Amino acid sequence: MQQVQLISITLEELQNTIINSVKNQLQELKQFYQPKEPTEYLTRQEVSKLLKIDLSSVHNWSKKGILTKYQCGGKIFYKRSEIENAIIKLKH
Repeated sequence: MQQVQLISITLEELQNTIINSVKNQLQELKQFYQPKEPTEYLTRQEVSKLLKIDLSSVHNWSKKGILTKYQCGGKIFYKRSEIENAIIKLKH
């Protein structure tokens, strides 16, 4: 543990030093902080429209594991980010 001696510093100077130090740390954190975006969920119909495929294809792709489905209250949803990531570039 390091010891620091404060000689001839006023309480106000100490407070200002601490406040400025905290402000600097917060500014550094703000530069690297990326707010988390909420997950967007799509219905089967929305996925079908987005990919321009039939609902039966959405079902088949889910069965094959190409698309991951999530269930909430008896309804099926898909994460938009996962749908976009499922589209892969093919090399000719």
